Amino acid sequence: MAGKRMGRDIPTTWWSSTETHSIRPNGSTLSILVIGLFLFGLGDAVIISADWGVTPWTVLADGISVMMGTSIGTATFFVSLVVLLLWIPLRERPGVGTLLNVIIIAGTIEIFEPRLGISPNPMDSLLRVVIGTALIAVGSALYLTCNLGPGPRDGWMTGLHKATGQPIGLVRGAIESSVLLIGWLMGGDLWIGTVLFALLIGPAVAICLKVTKAAASQERPNMNAHQ
Repeated sequence: MAGKRMGRDIPTTWWSSTETHSIRPNGSTLSILVIGLFLFGLGDAVIISADWGVTPWTVLADGISVMMGTSIGTATFFVSLVVLLLWIPLRERPGVGTLLNVIIIAGTIEIFEPRLGISPNPMDSLLRVVIGTALIAVGSALYLTCNLGPGPRDGWMTGLHKATGQPIGLVRGAIESSVLLIGWLMGGDLWIGTVLFALLIGPAVAICLKVTKAAASQERPNMNAHQ
């Protein structure tokens, strides 16, 4: 694959951009990116509606929304912007995918979270957590394979990893534990759904990436000309 190579766990598909920082991505790549980010935001909104706890980063956004009196969607947008600013001293470069990540995920949560209502019973809550996790996993697989730049949180993680020389697993664990604790202390919704998501999301994304690779194994004609 020309340009910057994608990670070994992220398959190259016919829609994968050949340049992470392309400012004029192919229309097919951009469309799949938008769909992936929309599904990610929708999954987050579904988990919020389960009323069983939210995803780790959304615990922080929820805590901020409680303290500031804003919606979770607005707080998610605010958190993403702040994290993106933390890229500056690390000299990380955002891509089109990075910027759309900030806008689309927060916007989707803002639109759908109030319309989904609150789960009426535990069985429905469990179902919503599972469905929301699946949507985030599918959205992640589509978004990651576009290769148009990491999300603000992932870019901060990899930037800190490069700057400190610490193992990326340690850096990720420290970041997620910190935001989870801060969000909870601010009043964020931390409960069993948060734990279930943390346990399920890794394997779910891995499965979706394998399925995506298999589904996109046949490269489209004339797709190598973009970027």
